[in-house]
Amino acid sequence: MKLLSLPRDTLLKPLQAVTGIVERRNTLPILSNVLLEVDGDRLSLVATDLEIQVSTAITVEGGGKGSRQGVTVSARKLLDILRALPDGVPVELDSRESRLHVSAGRSKFSLQTLPADDFPKLSGFESAEAPLRIAEGALRSLLGRVQYAMAQQDIRYYLNGLLLETEGDTLKAVATDGHRLAYASLALEGLEAPMPKRESILPRKAVLELSRQLDSDDAEATVEFGTNQVRFRFGDIELVSKVIDGRFPDYNRVIPTHYQDYFEVDRGTLASALQRAAILSNEKFRGVRWVLTNGSLRIVCNNTEQEEAEEELEIAYGGAALDIGFNVTYLLDALSNIDAEGVRCSLGDANSSVLITHADDPSFRYVVMPMRI
Repeated sequence: MKLLSLPRDTLLKPLQAVTGIVERRNTLPILSNVLLEVDGDRLSLVATDLEIQVSTAITVEGGGKGSRQGVTVSARKLLDILRALPDGVPVELDSRESRLHVSAGRSKFSLQTLPADDFPKLSGFESAEAPLRIAEGALRSLLGRVQYAMAQQDIRYYLNGLLLETEGDTLKAVATDGHRLAYASLALEGLEAPMPKRESILPRKAVLELSRQLDSDDAEATVEFGTNQVRFRFGDIELVSKVIDGRFPDYNRVIPTHYQDYFEVDRGTLASALQRAAILSNEKFRGVRWVLTNGSLRIVCNNTEQEEAEEELEIAYGGAALDIGFNVTYLLDALSNIDAEGVRCSLGDANSSVLITHADDPSFRYVVMPMRI
């Protein structure tokens, strides 16, 4: 049966939007496929890994007539074929005898298919609350300010994700791997009523996919919190993610509130000094020492070859002298994701964490635990 005929570019864009979550190797072969469904002049595409589902739809001319027609085919192979075809070339899709035949000019491809009825869509999304409306760019920025602090393959599975929390008129995002914690908040305008307090832990893969897909613009995105799922809608894309079942650490206990000593410094200047010093850091432990004295910050790195790098910055610091070590990668992660020119570094003693914030913006806080060097 003929599914549809359309320009290559018209099909390529929505296919790229859904294939980001498709794994190259799966225990279930159908999870490597994308579901193509044609209903009149509407083509929908769906991909899932059983934890996350991404779908989109476009209007096409010359689609299938009558009842809905569907087929699943290898997402990567179809994507690679379309990418290799010339721009704007007409593409015809024809499904018959468990094959999807793709024709474009004198190029012809025959791909194995699996039945559309076997495709494992996530169960229906249910939410009793109104969707949260937010600009795409603002949501992308919120995630980007904390996502680098997520754990990777930690046995504490609830750390392998990002906490989204709503309360009042504020949306908060928190991520931690047990060694550092990043917190960011966003005040929402135009709410009809204060939001109830709700916590959902998004899986790492869902966060990274959202960051890839969201645009840095003012187009509206919606967020809906379900019982065990969160749904995001933006542009023509819908992303539904299961949430991680677990209790996220109490971040309020981790973020220091009593530090008296601090210094403010240009973000770029501090980042550049750390990058230079890190060249001679231990490749395994990536340690860096901060030696603070009156009006001065010395940054010291050394390695197993007895090599050493030292940078010195003039700062307005009048607190107690301090010699404290950190993982330099953790410091650079935060500095590269802060969009302010200046940062404030607040400190306790040599056994306490450092709190990095915007010099004049309390909506971002980053905590790094010290390390022995």
